Amino acid sequence: MPLLDQLADLGTLTLVLLIAAAFIAGWVDAVVGGGGLVQLPALLTGLPADTSTATVLGTNKIASAAGTATSALTYVRRVTPVLATVLPLVVCALAGSAAGAGLASFIPRAWMTPIVLVAILAVGAYTLLRPTMGLVHRPRHEGRGHVLRAGAIGGGVGLYDGVLGPGTGSFFIIAMVAWLGYGFLEASVHAKIANLTTNIGALLVFGLQGQVWWLLGAVLAVANLTGGYLGARLALRFGSRFVRIVFLVVTGALAIRLGADTVALLT
Repeated sequence: MPLLDQLADLGTLTLVLLIAAAFIAGWVDAVVGGGGLVQLPALLTGLPADTSTATVLGTNKIASAAGTATSALTYVRRVTPVLATVLPLVVCALAGSAAGAGLASFIPRAWMTPIVLVAILAVGAYTLLRPTMGLVHRPRHEGRGHVLRAGAIGGGVGLYDGVLGPGTGSFFIIAMVAWLGYGFLEASVHAKIANLTTNIGALLVFGLQGQVWWLLGAVLAVANLTGGYLGARLALRFGSRFVRIVFLVVTGALAIRLGADTVALLT
């Protein structure tokens, strides 16, 4: 399908709503991760019903990568990443994401919403039940143990990102907070770098498969990176407690939205 025809077929209102969703997703993703849980449902609703799962995911990755790159750069300028964390996290995340993207075409589109709903409910409940978790940066592991745990987080969450994607930033953050003892803000810095890596890895696979609407993705990318820049600056200004509050609000709202979508699918 010619690039301009793709946008014309969507209609003006749908395109405006997709751009708004991309901006909000960029802001949310920069603060707590999980912007894909805003942007991906919007794409699932806005794109034609016969659009393949891989095309929806591939188009989503363009916008996600742009927004994540902007917020990652903003974070890194203020908070220095830990090399022993970021290297195994990024390398394993890239491998996991590429492998997951290769599997994505085998997942029926109708399965995506229920799977993501279960994942986000689990993460939100875990965070809510531990009110002091992540408010203080207190790493619990060193040396080989730290590297292995960081690599496991990268590989596991990266695989999920390649297969589905939404909530990846949130899962990176919560895994580092719960397993490595990081504060929410410090975890966010590393999560942005890892999430950018998984987005690029998956996008390469989807692009080679011809499963990307490049022009729509580029339009959404501009909105996403604008939201990402603003969100990262707010998170750096207000710290881990602000990030935790936004995390819980976002996961709660998204759980309600995904729950309603799941009920609609079943009825």
